Amino acid sequence: MRLLFVSDGRSPIAINWISYFVDNGHEVHLVSTFEFSPEMDFSSFEFIPVGFSQLKRSKQERRNPQQKFLWNSAFVNIRTALRRYAVPYTIDSAVERLERIIFNIQPDLVHAMRIPYEGILAAKVMDKFVNLPLVISVWGNDFTLHASATKWMKSVTRQVLSRADGLHTDCRRDRGLAEEWGFEPTRPTLVVPGNGGIDMSVFFPIGEERSTQKLTVINPRGIRAYIRNDTFFKAIPEIIKQVPSAKFICPGMAGESIALNWIEKFDLSASVELLPTVSQKEMADLFRGAAVMVSPSVHDGTPNTLLEAMACGSYPIAGDLDSIREWIKPGTNGSLIDPKNPSELAAAVIEALKDEQMRKTAANWNRTLIKDDAEYFSSMEKAQEFYSAVVSRKI
Repeated sequence: MRLLFVSDGRSPIAINWISYFVDNGHEVHLVSTFEFSPEMDFSSFEFIPVGFSQLKRSKQERRNPQQKFLWNSAFVNIRTALRRYAVPYTIDSAVERLERIIFNIQPDLVHAMRIPYEGILAAKVMDKFVNLPLVISVWGNDFTLHASATKWMKSVTRQVLSRADGLHTDCRRDRGLAEEWGFEPTRPTLVVPGNGGIDMSVFFPIGEERSTQKLTVINPRGIRAYIRNDTFFKAIPEIIKQVPSAKFICPGMAGESIALNWIEKFDLSASVELLPTVSQKEMADLFRGAAVMVSPSVHDGTPNTLLEAMACGSYPIAGDLDSIREWIKPGTNGSLIDPKNPSELAAAVIEALKDEQMRKTAANWNRTLIKDDAEYFSSMEKAQEFYSAVVSRKI
């Protein structure tokens, strides 16, 4: 099958999904909305910026004051809002470029991975290719955070869902929301994790050795507009009072000014370690060494880090959202909290750190759950069948 993906090529979620089709002999083309250096052997690769995404640079590349100011973590909410208003004014040139690419490639299927802004771009182009199947992925907060953010976003979200020939969501909640936003329910759908699932040869627990592990808490979510890291850092002093030996690690937060400010404000330098972005294998090691994983999100679908932590035996504590309840049964395999309430988060972490048997019971439950419902290769077999169903229905 000749497949064209429209995605943020920097995203480990996207690459994990796309790599399955490269490895299984499909002809795979990628249009990325952010610039990056691909390591995968694509049949073709193009970079098309959307909403000033060409300005995004790695931390190492942000040498001038303007770059440092623009991408400072303290302004994550402002950047999100600015992009929403910028995209309508930058989308036309991107549409023209994607039209030419599709015309040259003649793919069997186009898959846009999330609605803002890859799905918006792809759906606008599809007016010129009415017989070409379009699959849309909904990631996490496409509906709950972005869709109603502006009048324009409301309109284009409905346009994307009405044009989609197939829908992939990472939770059952979003399949229902998609129908409310205009997706035709008779069209093919697929509910599997956004990254395709969990590779259990990478993400696995350390078994009985967990009984000797240190009382470590990991927050793997980084700096995002919908993660209440203020709640997380405010909870730490309460936790340390009850569990003085507790340590906290934060991948993806190294050098982030907002995290450094919280550490200074609450005098946490002896207890908190900010790490750079790490590889999958490094993340798996961190999860195996962590007694507890926290995810204080106010918007989410199924976070891949949540499933990875569960597969590694780390006890999950997450924001109480409908999508998360699809994976966590409070009191059985994890805890759900109000992500805006530091005391509630602290109490849940303290309970988990003090109750080793509760953590072991949850770890056993979660290992089976991930194996049955989120294992990578079985999920991606379903994805391949889903693509075939979308194409067959369109013919």
